[in-house]
Amino acid sequence: MHDTIEAKPRKIWLTLSLILNIGLLGYFKYMNFFMDNLNALLDITHHPTLQFARIALPIGISFFTFQSISYTVDVYRKVSEPLQRWYDYMLYISLFPQLIAGPIIRYNTIAEQLVEREIPIAGRVEGFRRFTTGLGKKVLIANTLGILADEVFAMNFQTMSSGTAWIGILAYTFQIYFDFSGYSDMAIGIGRMLGFRFSENFNVPYISQSISEFWRRWHITLGGFMKEYLYIPLGGNRISKGRTFFNLWLVFLISGLWHGASWNFVLWGVFHGTFLILDRLFMLDVLKKVGRYPSILLTFLVVVLGWVIFRADTVSGALDYYQALFAFRPGDSATVSNQGQLFFALAILFSFLPALKFGDKWMGLFFNDATSKVSSIILFATSLIVFFLSVGALAVSDFNPFIYFRF
Repeated sequence: MHDTIEAKPRKIWLTLSLILNIGLLGYFKYMNFFMDNLNALLDITHHPTLQFARIALPIGISFFTFQSISYTVDVYRKVSEPLQRWYDYMLYISLFPQLIAGPIIRYNTIAEQLVEREIPIAGRVEGFRRFTTGLGKKVLIANTLGILADEVFAMNFQTMSSGTAWIGILAYTFQIYFDFSGYSDMAIGIGRMLGFRFSENFNVPYISQSISEFWRRWHITLGGFMKEYLYIPLGGNRISKGRTFFNLWLVFLISGLWHGASWNFVLWGVFHGTFLILDRLFMLDVLKKVGRYPSILLTFLVVVLGWVIFRADTVSGALDYYQALFAFRPGDSATVSNQGQLFFALAILFSFLPALKFGDKWMGLFFNDATSKVSSIILFATSLIVFFLSVGALAVSDFNPFIYFRF
């Protein structure tokens, strides 16, 4: 009886916290979207539209809102003890290395580190190496391919050649991966230098053999958050098959909307949610039969086609781009500079090399702690080279923010 009485105020405070956090996120991130769609509806029905002041999006609101929710829910579930000092809580909410674009740090994964942590010299060296890996991904690969992708997506989709369309979307496919995973590596590296161990956010997603596997490798912390705090509370796998499929679809619809206040992002979420359902129905069996490498190729193609919806400014623009991809429209393809060709090749190499037997071990050298003094020296020297190359590239390039900066 006492536990029941005690649980009531806890549930009330949980509810109030969730309403406040989700309400603020909804207001700042989606009010413009809501008003634009409302005015479009009023215009169609020949009613006068509403005038409103557009709302600026606070930097990092999606990430620190999710972390605030994680703290509240984990404490409510008694997964982790509440912090005793208010500034430890503020430290968690405002962890600057990952605040802008993740990874999303769930409270239970870092609770002890907020109160007490060690910063060994080896950790600082490994952190610097991880930081420079991410910096190189962003500055050398993502920014170079981003220039090409921006050029293609600025063209007229209705007259674009099919060759140009494929070059553009492949450039964006690798740009968004190296841009976003590069930020995550930088955040993990800075965190390591400060004594924190942040969760991994990417695990070479383009070698996935199904969309289900892709989402276990891409933006891992978002998938974990959605599973822990949304999918499982909705019933997880413990309910009927039809309800499970609906919950999967709903979770990915919300995940798409989380990425941005646009119908494109909603459709992108629905697109991936639909393929996850197809995986459970029959696709996993089909992909298993066709073999590993064909499965990787087919999954990669699905992911690439999904990025069209993500990158296009409008739904109609995405449809025009799909037509350009598959219309076999003749014409000269976009010109890729020698530098672009080099980093295109490196992007393909780093994205798919782990699919080979020796590749996974080779890639692990860049992301795992050094196993010997010699390897530590070699990797640190390599990091210095990448660091100075990246700084040099930044010095002569225009401002190019992270893609997930706006989410």
